[in-house]
This record gives sequence, structure tokens and C-alpha cells, in this order.
Amino acid sequence: MRLEPLRRMDIARCVEIEKILFPGDDPWSARAFHSELDAGNFYLAARPDEGAELLGYAGLAVVGRRRGEYEATVHTIGVAPEHQGQGIGKALLRALLARADEFEAPVFLEVRTDNTTALALYERHGFERLGIRKRYYQPSGADAYTMVRPARTRDGVAG
Repeated sequence: MRLEPLRRMDIARCVEIEKILFPGDDPWSARAFHSELDAGNFYLAARPDEGAELLGYAGLAVVGRRRGEYEATVHTIGVAPEHQGQGIGKALLRALLARADEFEAPVFLEVRTDNTTALALYERHGFERLGIRKRYYQPSGADAYTMVRPARTRDGVAG
């Protein structure tokens, strides 16, 4: 499996995967993905070989001005259902975390409270639950946990 920058030509497949993964909520549109790329956010594509069909995608935004002031947010991680359980989501998450670590930034995310697979993945990678956002996902009204992984420095965990 290869991880490489998400390309605009991948967006149609991202939208297909979104519709499968989030049928009861508001899946991301092509416009949303284009907006993320236009903003310069860090987006990756997972595929079995160069030029092959997209298996999954992930995105991270980093904001701030200098070391100690950066924060990162995982915007999305999605893996096509037929390819789940093969370590693709884990590889995507680790790549996002490595990018955040370049900035020594804490990493935040929201995840459905009933997504036990994702919760376990995030907790294995150092995320802790901060709180709950009631009715965060729409139109389903599902709740989300807000989670954080503390900033990592070259010497370990910051703070």
C-alpha cells in the first residue's frame, strides 16, 4: 500500500466512499474536499499501487504561527468498507500524526460515540476523551466525543 498526496482526480472516489460510510449523516461533498485542498490542508490517499484506485483518504489541518502555538485537527479518515481491517486507517492516522509532530502540535478530532472501532484506534494512538458534543452529526443527531492527543516533541510528549 502507498500513501501519497490526495489529488483532485481522487475526489469523486472520496465522495463515493463518504456516501457509503456515512449514509445517515451529511457526507462530505466534492465541494468540501476541493475546499480542503484549496486551503492547503494535508490530505493523503491510500492506494495499493501508484495510479490504482483509492482505498482510503485522510486529512489534517494545522494552524498556528510558531512552535508551541500550533494545533492540528484531524478532519477526516475514511477507508472503503471492503478494505477495512487491513491497517489502512491505522497507516493514514500515523501519517497524519507524524505531520502534526513536525509542528509539535496537539491533535484534536471528533468521533461518533458509537464508533467503537475508531475509538479503539484513536485511544491506541494516545488520544484521550475531552468531552462530548451532543447531536454533533446531522441529520442523524448522533453524539461525538472530542478527543486530543498531546503534542509530541523530539524528546517525547510536550507539557
